[in-house]
Amino acid sequence: MQHDNFQRRGRMACAAAAALLAAACGGGDNGDGNTNPNIKPANIGTVTIKAYDGNTDDLLTAGLGKDGLASATAPVPASPTAPTAAELRRFAIYTNYRAIVDTTAGGGFGTFYGPNVDAQGNVTTGQGKIAGVEYLAFSDDGSGQENVTMLVQIPDSFNRSKPCMITATSSGSRGVYGAIAVGEWGLKRGCAVAYTDKGTGAAPHDLDTDTVPLIDGTRAARSAAGSNAQFAARPGILSLADFTTQAPHRLAFKHAHSQRNPEKDWGKFTLQAIDFGIWAINDRFGSVAGNGVRQRTLGKSGIVVIASSVSNGGGAAIAAAEQDTNGMIDGVAVAEPNLNLPPNANILVKRGARQVNASGRLLYDYITTANLLQLCASQATSLVNAPAFATNPFYIARCQTLVDNNLISGTTVSDQAASALQTLHDSGWEPESDALHPSLAFFDTAASISVTYANSYARASVTDRLCGYSFATTLADFKPAAIAPSVLASMFSTGNGVPPTSTVQLINDRDLQHGPFLNGQSVSASSNRADANFDGAKCLRDLLTGTGSQALALQSGLSEIQRSGNLRGKPALIVHGRSDGLLPVNHTSRPYLGFNRQQEGAASKLSYIEVENAQHFDAFIGAVSGYSNRYVPLHLYLIRALDAVFDNLTTGKALPPSQVVRTIPRGGATNTTTAPTLLPANVPPISPSPDAGNQIAASTGSVQVPD
Repeated sequence: MQHDNFQRRGRMACAAAAALLAAACGGGDNGDGNTNPNIKPANIGTVTIKAYDGNTDDLLTAGLGKDGLASATAPVPASPTAPTAAELRRFAIYTNYRAIVDTTAGGGFGTFYGPNVDAQGNVTTGQGKIAGVEYLAFSDDGSGQENVTMLVQIPDSFNRSKPCMITATSSGSRGVYGAIAVGEWGLKRGCAVAYTDKGTGAAPHDLDTDTVPLIDGTRAARSAAGSNAQFAARPGILSLADFTTQAPHRLAFKHAHSQRNPEKDWGKFTLQAIDFGIWAINDRFGSVAGNGVRQRTLGKSGIVVIASSVSNGGGAAIAAAEQDTNGMIDGVAVAEPNLNLPPNANILVKRGARQVNASGRLLYDYITTANLLQLCASQATSLVNAPAFATNPFYIARCQTLVDNNLISGTTVSDQAASALQTLHDSGWEPESDALHPSLAFFDTAASISVTYANSYARASVTDRLCGYSFATTLADFKPAAIAPSVLASMFSTGNGVPPTSTVQLINDRDLQHGPFLNGQSVSASSNRADANFDGAKCLRDLLTGTGSQALALQSGLSEIQRSGNLRGKPALIVHGRSDGLLPVNHTSRPYLGFNRQQEGAASKLSYIEVENAQHFDAFIGAVSGYSNRYVPLHLYLIRALDAVFDNLTTGKALPPSQVVRTIPRGGATNTTTAPTLLPANVPPISPSPDAGNQIAASTGSVQVPD
């Protein structure tokens, strides 16, 4: 690959020489040197360019520095109901950085990673602020309805002689700064970083006030925003006004309610971000022709590009690499990616001597399974010492309803919860995920994702209230209420795009006892039991196989988001935590490794690194009691993966082979947030030659993972 890059740069130099020769001879450009103008991509609208001095404000920390990002005191706007764009940006960077990584010193922040740790891993005494410019714009398909946010950061340290760029597509359903902690790797190396919110985003359309977010997070009336709205809901079976009269205080979110199934285009949007990044680099550094026109001095063949990010952003990077017919991406390095394989992929996954119980299922399949079972499973007596474990009457009621519907068995709560936990094992969750079920249940994770993705795949309008769900703030009576103006004003910064978030909750509109009511405490009509809306969970699950119009629409949406498995020979590293309870390894990275080998054969350059004692939410390590004792930061292994892919592309150093990395938990007292300090022994490096007992083997259609 090193040789390939040298060839690329040779071709670029030849092209530049040819352009100079043409100019000297007066050929084709009227003698003004305008031979290769830097033309803005057609999908990109108005571009805003802002420079940051690296002191009062910067690209990585918004002027907060390493200590400001670590501080528990958030940079809230001076006027909470009327924040400025600059305040929202700072607040968004603070919130999103802390949402991806553990910012406690004991967990590795400031020593293993963080703004003050340089590109070579050396701990400095600085704050890690990075001067540079940001290019911000919408990408749209011409309809005025798409408005996908694109952002390119170019540090002042950008090396024009060795140009590089990484992508940092937003994680989860977050806004454009949703993977800022990934972008950090590129900024430190002097690389440009291309971000996109991939058609999701944190800020909602508030139907009460009919206000919408703009590209910078500030808000405006829908009528005034027009085509400049970051997102504005469209009506479904009812007009928005009629819907709001019937169901006041509701909010619409872009991922759930754009009616575009944006996931089908996450790869396309990531490629568009790269294209925008190349244009921005040349807008800043391209030569200027005699007529004053910027030239595309650095083309796609002259910039080393790595597609990266985490979770949904990682899945978007993989999708972009698969769809990259123009050779824009050179390598891939992602963590815990959301990967949906075709149902007929038929990849056999073995762990040790046994075939795993289930593998390669679609996200919607396994997340709706978790939505049914996880609340009950969290009550298992084997999990009493797990983080966030608590006896919950609503979860216990869910257990009984599951028994009544023949989904689990048992006469006591203990037996029922054990049955639910075993059913999760049978559905593909590894035992290493067990301790995570109580905290994921507490945060209502499976329900929120199931509802959001069901709406997205089915292209449902907010007015449709698919399976009886809606989004609203609740007060002490657990009923929908008007959202506080200050909360709404800052949700661009504080929201995650998938309620529950920033006081917005999941509402069961079909609770016959209470009327619209907080989902987690609502009553199911079928059981007349406060079982956290079993009926809604069952409705969402049934859409997977149903024959009604909404079910068929959802199934059509699912057919659009599946991966091809062909990375086009690009060197790639996937890192994933074995304990991941949200995106289980048996349904994502493990089978994808086999699927890629099935598609590419010997041409595959993909390695898969499975990290013991790592899970999906690094931010929980320092925030939720019990995580720091059990789990190591997966983010550190993404940094190492990026290093490895970059070294492969620029020096030809071989990628490490697929393997399990045996980490050591920090230990200490159970269920605290003050585990012993993370040490190098806890997080051993990815091995260039792993022992036989740690090697992961892949062949056409199968994957073998050691115990």
